[in-house]
Amino acid sequence: MKKLLLASAAVSLMAGAANAKDIKIGILLGFTGPLESVTPMMAKSAEMAIKEVSDSHALLGGDTVTAVRGDDTCTDAAAATAAAQRLVTSDHVAAIMGADCSGVTGAVLQSVARPNGIVMISPSATSPALSTAPDDGLFFRTAPSDARQGTVMADAIMKKGIKTVALTYTNNDYGKGLADAFKAAFEKAGGKVTISVPHEDNKADYSSEVGTLASAGGQLLVVAGYVDKGGKGIIQGALDAGAFSKFYLPDGMYGDSLLKAIGKPMDGSFGDVPGIQSAGHTKFLAMAKAAGFDGTSSFTGESYDAAALILLSMQAAKSDKAEVFKNDVMKVANGPGETILPGELAKGLKLLAEGKSINYEGATGVKLIGPGEAAGSYRIYTIKNDKQVTDYYAQ
Repeated sequence: MKKLLLASAAVSLMAGAANAKDIKIGILLGFTGPLESVTPMMAKSAEMAIKEVSDSHALLGGDTVTAVRGDDTCTDAAAATAAAQRLVTSDHVAAIMGADCSGVTGAVLQSVARPNGIVMISPSATSPALSTAPDDGLFFRTAPSDARQGTVMADAIMKKGIKTVALTYTNNDYGKGLADAFKAAFEKAGGKVTISVPHEDNKADYSSEVGTLASAGGQLLVVAGYVDKGGKGIIQGALDAGAFSKFYLPDGMYGDSLLKAIGKPMDGSFGDVPGIQSAGHTKFLAMAKAAGFDGTSSFTGESYDAAALILLSMQAAKSDKAEVFKNDVMKVANGPGETILPGELAKGLKLLAEGKSINYEGATGVKLIGPGEAAGSYRIYTIKNDKQVTDYYAQ
């Protein structure tokens, strides 16, 4: 009898292995473009979650998972939609972790995700316009909207006793949305924006924009740009001209590449980036360090969480079909159920397979609100000795 039972178990395992398949998840980020120094860590974070699930052999009865990268360039909508289309039609991905920048995310959502019925979870697209974009229930994001960030920025600046600022923003959906949200919040709090000037990326010279900003004055220059492109150029131009000596740096300007490029003159500038102080975040940082990459880089935790939410939602729905599992993303993210942190994805998959509920908190204290976007928590930091030193967390 014992031999018969063992033989039956072996046959069952073999049947499970034979029926298992490899699910592909697209990683659509700007590997070239204004965030190219940041996206490698974002991709590695998402791929760490994908590997964790694949190695567990607990997804949908033993399915494995493979990540497939696509380059959305961050700024070129045509290139982004072409890359997303290849992921869907050639690589046959079941979902997309991405895109990263707001403009290309909106383009991919309307031109690729909706027509093909593909779930997208962006770790970093923050434009308020995405909150009301038609999405057929397919679009989610683990980063908060800039409507929230604008208020956080205004509060952080006012706490420093600064009442007048000049503002410049990258001339796209992300920059315009953030600039508008900040200006409204700052002026509501009693501050004054002396001038708001758009800038284009990839210019060799920003002296004209700097001159206009300087003529309006202000105690601080708020730079709602990109760390590897126009934002960096504006700051360097302002320092060279002696126009401003201190800067406020929102999420798109967070990155070590800026500190390496400009150095000591950045000391005293401050800014914000999505972040939280929690057990999940601590676990994620340890996992990233063990995997050989910097988990403190911007939007890394959000990328891990985006990939994890996709896979946990598939398990909850017992399907890798977007039209089915899209309805479980909010349930998995918000519970009620047992809390799941980074490194515990196999546990979450097992509980879901047993028909139990989970509350995925992940690396960023995930809580999705309204149209499937993060409620929002930010780390406020000041640059000291070429390091972004945490001041406090805003929730």
